[in-house]
Amino acid sequence: MSNEEGKALRYSIYFSTILIIVTALTLQLIRIQILNSGKFKIKANENSVKALPVAAPRGVIFDRNFNLLVGNKPSYNLVVIPAYFDTSSFTRFGKLLEFSKETKLEIVRAKRKYSKFKPIIVRRDIPFDVVSGVNEYGDELTGVKVEFVPKRDYAYGVNGAHIFGYLQEITADELKNTKGEYVGGDEIGASGIEKYYEKYLRGKKGKKLVVVNSRQQYIRDFRNGAMDVPPEKGDDIVLSIDKKTQIAAENALKGKKGAIVAIDPKTGEIIAMASAPTFSLSKLSVASPSEWRAIVFNKDKPLFNRATMSAYPPGSTIKPLEALAGLSAKSVTPRTTIICKGGLQYGDRFFGCDHVHGKVNMVKSIEESCNTYYYLLFLKMGFAPWLDFTRRFGFGRKTHIDIYEEKKGLLPDSAYYNKRYGRHRWNKGLLLSLSIGQGEVSVTPLQLAKYTALLASGGKTVVPHLAKGFIDNKTNAFHPFSFDSVKINLNKNDLAIVKKGMFEVVNGEGTATNIKDAYIPIAGKTGTAQNPHGENHAIFIAYAPADNPKIAVAVVIENAGYGSTHAAPVAHKIIRTYLRNMLHKKARRVK
Repeated sequence: MSNEEGKALRYSIYFSTILIIVTALTLQLIRIQILNSGKFKIKANENSVKALPVAAPRGVIFDRNFNLLVGNKPSYNLVVIPAYFDTSSFTRFGKLLEFSKETKLEIVRAKRKYSKFKPIIVRRDIPFDVVSGVNEYGDELTGVKVEFVPKRDYAYGVNGAHIFGYLQEITADELKNTKGEYVGGDEIGASGIEKYYEKYLRGKKGKKLVVVNSRQQYIRDFRNGAMDVPPEKGDDIVLSIDKKTQIAAENALKGKKGAIVAIDPKTGEIIAMASAPTFSLSKLSVASPSEWRAIVFNKDKPLFNRATMSAYPPGSTIKPLEALAGLSAKSVTPRTTIICKGGLQYGDRFFGCDHVHGKVNMVKSIEESCNTYYYLLFLKMGFAPWLDFTRRFGFGRKTHIDIYEEKKGLLPDSAYYNKRYGRHRWNKGLLLSLSIGQGEVSVTPLQLAKYTALLASGGKTVVPHLAKGFIDNKTNAFHPFSFDSVKINLNKNDLAIVKKGMFEVVNGEGTATNIKDAYIPIAGKTGTAQNPHGENHAIFIAYAPADNPKIAVAVVIENAGYGSTHAAPVAHKIIRTYLRNMLHKKARRVK
């Protein structure tokens, strides 16, 4: 055989081999894609990879001393995917699932709608026996699964419901504005700190990849979890609340209606804030729709934050403010005296005073709470200076505390009276009740606390706030929040006279000598707010120590009577708890 013939034979064998291989591969491809396509399609559909969101633990909440107030704990939710759920399970597994009538209706409706593939959380925080039961009957309970989620833990000794706020499932309207950060079924802060600082607390979801069958039942982790993305915990929030003082405030309001706000006069940090009646965040977090409605429509309104949303006449607690207004307007001097005969006749109406005080100067007018002095002062200086000073101290405006639940109260002005009574159809006689904190003026306990802080600190404080800052979950660094300063110009000499009167209220022959403390000098002012619907409301404002204030307090007890009898002792307890706690901490640091 010649070289040319050998070379041709080799090429022929080479090309024949390639042709055989290509033909074999083509036939195999035809067999897979055409002849057996149905078989492989079934298998592909039976097993698929699904990305499951992994809930992120929310940041925890500390008090000012880094005592834990709100934490997290493991929990399980019962979830139904209506498209895969067999409604016969209502009967077969009724005792295990314990679905309410409302839940059954929700599932049935969802099966008929476009949202039938959307998971529904039908029960939160289910007990472990339900978890075990669902896992045991998993093959029969199609469309039912147990989902692990971190849940809020409130077992740290503080109720704090109106401070912390509650979580609830995100609404459809909220979802539209979240830019894909949430999905249906997610919980979101609905009130209080949880809502205001949601962007810090919520964390970032993780992702778990699993293999599931056509019934969406779990088969195995995808690639042993190698491609899973762990969730990122939210940032922790550090509050200005002092745990011991907060507990004292909550205990003081048990069985009562009212509110307490304690604030650091210099920094605006809220030391304690309590409202009663209140509610249990633990119970609310697992409440059924009917239980939730019972709380919402409770006649005592436990969800209502009386500390920031209830407005009361300030009563005689407004007298120090009016005294400053009179001094500023040069309508009175510290030595100006009047003779109190038990009230004032003005026109055809007699405006009463609680006692016949006799000769009264400014200090005594505050010390003994003489109404007659303030009727006469108001008539002399007029409505405008009174209105100016009440505005300066923040009445009639929101404080802009770092929770959304706040009302501004009512500070009536000329426009208000013109609208209510007609232009030029009202006079000083109609306004005279304002001089003793009655009539149309109304303030929140928070506004009273801010006003007291300004008196205590010489007119300088910071916007009242509950949070000091946050702890970054990545770096563990603390970042303080910034709040606006509040400053009003007060004459030092005028303020000294007013503060002397407030000191004598407790330490002289005033209306709150029942709380005189041998170790803590307290300055304060009693008030009794008239209530046309029942017993009067008891009010007391105070700051201490009087010579170097560290705490300012406002207490309102509804339907209780006199401020000196019912509100002042509560304020004394709050002051004593906080200052003793401060001294104890200082002693420990010295050691």
